[in-house]
Amino acid sequence: MTGGPAENPELWAFLESLHRGEVLSGTVAAIERFGVFVALDDGPGHPVFPGVGFISFAELSWRSFEAATDVVQVGQRVSCEFLQFDTWNLEARLSLKATQPDPFQGFADTIAVGQRLPGQVTKLIPFGVFVQVADGIEGLVHLRELAWTPVDTPADVVRVGEEITVVVTEIDRERRRLSLSRRRSSSTRV
Repeated sequence: MTGGPAENPELWAFLESLHRGEVLSGTVAAIERFGVFVALDDGPGHPVFPGVGFISFAELSWRSFEAATDVVQVGQRVSCEFLQFDTWNLEARLSLKATQPDPFQGFADTIAVGQRLPGQVTKLIPFGVFVQVADGIEGLVHLRELAWTPVDTPADVVRVGEEITVVVTEIDRERRRLSLSRRRSSSTRV
């Protein structure tokens, strides 16, 4: 804990004055293994951290990424949406992705259940495979939807990088999930 109102009155007052949804600008001050610190243009500095603003990895981007440096760099200017005042760490929790359109929602507007889509297998997991059907948009083909005959493991029928045709079986806008079927994309049994 970094102290309450008595120890940092100026910083406390600044953070209390912020409202959810307000856009704050600043500079990426540090990238740590747990998130990104932002030195805000307005308000006082932080007594301990490299910046008063903090972006968790979940709030960096709508798209999946390997490292925070795939999204931001130290010294980069950013505009973020204020989420909440973290009174324990005395910081402004921020979202970079909230200032950008969600590509999933835009994609969901253009497709329908039953539609056939070309895609590329990106990952094999025990209960199915992930297939990229558009830039930054992946859906899950469950094991039972991979082929007409029972499949023990996804590697029995597909490999990473393989181009396949899938059918949209469910679009869950709230959870940002796309369910797909390879089995239903073909009238012939595979």
